[in-house]
Amino acid sequence: MHSMNDMTEETKTIREMCDEFDVTPRTLRFYEAKELLFPIREGQKRLFTKRDAARLKLILRGKRFGFSLEEIRQLLDLYHMGDQQLTQLTRTHEIAKERLADMERQRAELDEAINDLNDQLGWVEQMITSMQTSKAAE
Repeated sequence: MHSMNDMTEETKTIREMCDEFDVTPRTLRFYEAKELLFPIREGQKRLFTKRDAARLKLILRGKRFGFSLEEIRQLLDLYHMGDQQLTQLTRTHEIAKERLADMERQRAELDEAINDLNDQLGWVEQMITSMQTSKAAE
């Protein structure tokens, strides 16, 4: 038998979720379609539970760090494993380390490109100056 408490458990409307997490309704529907969020459906209305809010927070954090949706799904699925958070923390740590290595590699490539471009600009500026100088001498 369901108590009244089941339905009055703190739920949020799609609008409240959008405001709280700065996402669009379309984003929430997308994550629902991908089975990352499981709002309670009441006709056309969707009610999001505390669990959905916690999952969305993790999804958005994962996206910010550049995890794929599939990696995010795996991490969320690990929450349901028996050892509570050990498996999930270990896996999160592995994926995060891989992501950090990717970002550091990208930064190194970017630093190298910036240095090369600075060198090129310096060379071009010298050419311009020497051309202006020789033109002025004519």
